Amino acid sequence: MENLSKYRIVYQGLSIGEHNFNFDIDDLFFESLEYSDIKKGKLETQILLKKKSSFLELDFDINGYIILTCDRCLDEYQQDIDYKGKLFVKFSEHDDDLADDVIVLSPSEHELDISHYIYESINLSIPLKRVHPNINGESTCNKEMLEKLEDYKIEESTEENIDPRWNDLRKLMANK
Repeated sequence: MENLSKYRIVYQGLSIGEHNFNFDIDDLFFESLEYSDIKKGKLETQILLKKKSSFLELDFDINGYIILTCDRCLDEYQQDIDYKGKLFVKFSEHDDDLADDVIVLSPSEHELDISHYIYESINLSIPLKRVHPNINGESTCNKEMLEKLEDYKIEESTEENIDPRWNDLRKLMANK
């Protein structure tokens, strides 16, 4: 957790206006998060913080890559990440039920830990199906593994073992 301390923004002494922050995300970042499924990556996070009198607005731009395991062949591959998003920080003693892009901090706080938000933003950028990218219509998956999977593929039976009662229903549908 000590490694995550560099992903904090001390906003208390900042003047009202715009401020830029840059953070490098590497393997150590992902290792420091106990709940991280991602273990390797290299990303750059640029944040434009707009300090207003009553709230903060943060514009995130996260670019780089992470290493994932392919769902199809189980080899690692490089997944490019390009995320843009906003986060609003409201100051209040009451933790109201707010939108996903709004967090509430106590007015007595003086810094914002953005490590969790960065991690969640990277996770939201990952496609649901994690497979090697295709190049010119060709899969870049491990060919040996694909061949082994093909050997274990179960062919669908072309013979139809249909309950004869369904045949009568099909006849009714055909007579429409």
